[in-house]
Amino acid sequence: MNGSWFIIPGMMSTVSPSLPTILFGAFDRHNFGDLLFPHIAAALLQRNDLIFAGLAERDLSDLGGHRVRALAGLAADWGGRPANIIHVGGELLTCEAWQAAVMLLPPDEVQKTIAHFDRHPEERQEWVHGMLGTSSLAPYTVPRGLFPHDSGIVYNAVGGVDLGMLEPAMRAEVLANLKAADAVSVRDRQTLAQLEAAGIAARLIPDPAVMVAELFGQRIHRHAQEAGVARILAAFPQGYIAVQFSSDFGDDATLTEIAAQLDLAATATGYGVVFFRAGAAPWHDDLDCYRRTAARMHVPQVSIFTSLNLWDICAVLAHSHVYCGSSLHGRIVAMAYALPRINLIHPHQTDRPTKQAAFSATWEEGNMPATVEVNRIDQGIRSALSADPMRLQQLARTLVERYWVGFKAICEGLR
Repeated sequence: MNGSWFIIPGMMSTVSPSLPTILFGAFDRHNFGDLLFPHIAAALLQRNDLIFAGLAERDLSDLGGHRVRALAGLAADWGGRPANIIHVGGELLTCEAWQAAVMLLPPDEVQKTIAHFDRHPEERQEWVHGMLGTSSLAPYTVPRGLFPHDSGIVYNAVGGVDLGMLEPAMRAEVLANLKAADAVSVRDRQTLAQLEAAGIAARLIPDPAVMVAELFGQRIHRHAQEAGVARILAAFPQGYIAVQFSSDFGDDATLTEIAAQLDLAATATGYGVVFFRAGAAPWHDDLDCYRRTAARMHVPQVSIFTSLNLWDICAVLAHSHVYCGSSLHGRIVAMAYALPRINLIHPHQTDRPTKQAAFSATWEEGNMPATVEVNRIDQGIRSALSADPMRLQQLARTLVERYWVGFKAICEGLR
């Protein structure tokens, strides 16, 4: 493992609100970063009575996640008591209701559901409301009126790179909910600039996942010793490139190019290639894409890691020599472990801003590449590997410190 964790004196003893506290986010589905956020907030809040809420009732504890309450039902049962509601992180500001509802479906129901509402668009809104229990256009932002008025509402390092591209009604709803909050923090300067232009005061702090090695290094190390991850480490004593990309990269031409580029990178570095999923919810990662890519490759040292356990995924990343993928949180966990990293950009996104590029522009230092197109993967990996290890370690430490200071500040007003 190339990274280490950094203990900040007094870090675990100063944030503990007394009101019932609800941690809210998109951890009601399998997505790597979203599953991490409530663990991080819970570790810093140091309470054993936290309530974990999403848009749907789910139990992801077998995968390292949480047993999640549906926010609408929780609010209906709350009984007039004040509460603290902490939006735990993620690109919550631009997740619209239809997208949220589809991502909560079992994967094998997605295509038939989309096809049905393509034929019957007049039924879609009612179905979305039924799925989510709310008519909100931006359902991962909690309106002030959902809980008693003296409740505290906080946004923790959220993202909204595409805020300016939203439909006017949804953008107005998001901005109104943010203006009504007690504290707002965002994870990139692009989102910050858009909120400032709308008259919303926000604090800039890193994404919560920068805390992973600091808070959970020992737990991740234990998972690296268990059978699934241990087999990967034994199979690649020379090291490996951790690779991940979402299913929208899955056309034949793109997969052929990815395979050729990974062949070049593996040959040049001597590393193997390990594919892993950073999310299994609809529109996230697909094992079949990895199988098709591996079948096109010529280097022998290739493996597909199939576990969806949150901590197994962290362990595969933490023990890699470089990360290459489309997941922002694959990158951020690599940052936390002071590892080289690059993000892949989809061919259709080359002319628009992305959350990966926005986060990198805000927090990366030196010559670490931000995003690369698939035909430049080999060059991007080699460039990432040229980074100074000491500077990577220092940045990891700095991000931990910046996040902790910011988290304390946004929680100061909670009761």
